[in-house]
Amino acid sequence: MNYLIGIDDTDNLESRGTGYRARTLGHALAEAGLGELLSVTRHQLLVHPAIPYTSHNSSACLLVNARDGVEELARFCAGVLLAESAPGSDAGLCLLRADAVGATVVAFGRRAKQEVVTQGEAMDLAAAEGCILQGLTGDGGGVIGALAAVGLCTAGDDGRYLWLPGLREMTGTITAGRLRRASAISAASIADERPLPDDDAIELGDWVRPIRRGGGAILLVEPTGDAPGAWRVAARDLIKARSE
Repeated sequence: MNYLIGIDDTDNLESRGTGYRARTLGHALAEAGLGELLSVTRHQLLVHPAIPYTSHNSSACLLVNARDGVEELARFCAGVLLAESAPGSDAGLCLLRADAVGATVVAFGRRAKQEVVTQGEAMDLAAAEGCILQGLTGDGGGVIGALAAVGLCTAGDDGRYLWLPGLREMTGTITAGRLRRASAISAASIADERPLPDDDAIELGDWVRPIRRGGGAILLVEPTGDAPGAWRVAARDLIKARSE
């Protein structure tokens, strides 16, 4: 059974970010034998003076395949986040079966990118939709981003991947076909997001962050200018612009 686990506001200005803690949580679940981490995605929320946030107001969503029930997963995740969240954080946790995320949760995630929403709205919606939603540290403000992350991940066209199996170990040059077969990541030109031919070569560089499109992973690339069919991973600012 696949579950979505949203987390937010687990950091402070001196600590590692929420994305790091999402990966830590996923690996902890695997080490405990509770689930297999399938992906971690980052989702940008509204930056506004009325919203407290650490640096960028982004949240993270884990996709996990687990055999145990949602209550057991929630207890474990809460324990990890309580132990790992930075001092002064307002950590929030959301957990729901992936096939049970309703349209109202997706809509909430989209609203959180465009307007100020409240903890009360998040908790009321979670109760109505059967989500586990918990504020774990501080004032629990992270429940907003945690619920929004689950909705935005479900939407399938928001954010970028912070972790996929083998993603952070990829280096050097790889063909588009091999990339897709090895990791289910499709390479596409940043000009039009159209997939590359299998034999085209991609220089991966040191920052491989596919964006989420159509529920899958798309690695945006740009021509190197050296020869037809030669590409490199697009510049960070371009990838960020397409994924936020």
